[in-house]
Amino acid sequence: MLKNVKFEKSVFDRSNLIVTDMPQIVLVGKSNVGKSSFINAICNQKKLAKVGQTPGKTRSINYYNVDNTFYIVDLPGYGYSTMSEKEKVKINKLIDQYISNTKEIKHIYFLVDIRNVPSKNDRQMYEWLLSKNIPFSIIATKADKIAKTKMNDYTNVISKELFAKEKILPFSSDKKINIDVVCNEILDMIENK
Repeated sequence: MLKNVKFEKSVFDRSNLIVTDMPQIVLVGKSNVGKSSFINAICNQKKLAKVGQTPGKTRSINYYNVDNTFYIVDLPGYGYSTMSEKEKVKINKLIDQYISNTKEIKHIYFLVDIRNVPSKNDRQMYEWLLSKNIPFSIIATKADKIAKTKMNDYTNVISKELFAKEKILPFSSDKKINIDVVCNEILDMIENK
């Protein structure tokens, strides 16, 4: 687990982005994919990140400070929310400005729901990540909702739909599936900066 993690700041526009030389681990994914639960699980805290009842509540970039060593940065979710087009454009611009102007991004975790066939939005996100030339991994959340024997079938569907060459890691916040794998991976990346 990641230790000494605290919420630091929510950012709604570019002028408030944190300027730091600390490495950053970034999370992207659909509005209800479980990014907040993912953060709470890897940090072993129940209420660090607020888990929204309605998808699309997060409209800010949220920074979590890990032991004053690196940041976990949660980007606004996409796809489900009832946002106006104007709000969507504003958020997309904020995300793009953050990614384009932050040299300290070490890795991006792209979260998808293991139970769902990736949507058009997911494919766009995958292609966008490829275009950014930043190392990323795909995490299939909510893996506790399917039988262990079916996990490979479901991750294969995701790979096929996204045309992804990356290995897809099943993950569950509730059942602690692969939490240690993710935490160790993050700590390795930070130590080898």
